[in-house]
Amino acid sequence: MPRLSRTTALLLSSAAALTLLGAADSSAQVRGDFRDFGRVSVRSGIPVDAARFTVSSPDLVNGTFPRANWANSFGCDGGNRPLRLEWRGAPAGTRSFAVTMFDQDAPTGSGFWHWLSWDLPATATALGNALPPGAVSGTEDAGLPGYLGPCPPVGDRPHRYRITVYALDTPSLALPAATSPAVAAFTLGGHVLAYGQTTGVAAR
Repeated sequence: MPRLSRTTALLLSSAAALTLLGAADSSAQVRGDFRDFGRVSVRSGIPVDAARFTVSSPDLVNGTFPRANWANSFGCDGGNRPLRLEWRGAPAGTRSFAVTMFDQDAPTGSGFWHWLSWDLPATATALGNALPPGAVSGTEDAGLPGYLGPCPPVGDRPHRYRITVYALDTPSLALPAATSPAVAAFTLGGHVLAYGQTTGVAAR
């Protein structure tokens, strides 16, 4: 095979770079004043053989968040009231529950955890606006404890917020409230007996 001259190699490298730049530019389309972003696939953290049960929220209206449940920060002026949840059909061997809310459409490359709570008692079948005694209010991706309501960027596509209730095989995850969302999610993933999910949608 003939050896390429240095000039030819440089020209080919430049052409390849321009092709890559063009591809990157085409993957970031402009939606109003907000640039759209590409997508990556991430694993759910829930075992594929986990059983399912039913979860619902009396607060979601046709699958959308009322203003009372939106964030009161990041440019939003909602009430930041935690969603009320109800569930049924969890397995008999459940020893505690955990709850999370995850924005799979956040343009971060890794989504955005809005809510993580664990060590809810095994007798629970609902969650109101406050956690029961003994439950842990974990830290969300903004670095604060508790619930952070939706507040997607203005002009972005509608964001889907996946709300999950996990039935766990342990009475406690033995994690401090300051545990990072990724570590908390990884830890609870090792104890999942069953889970239920519902999805809320928000857009600005």
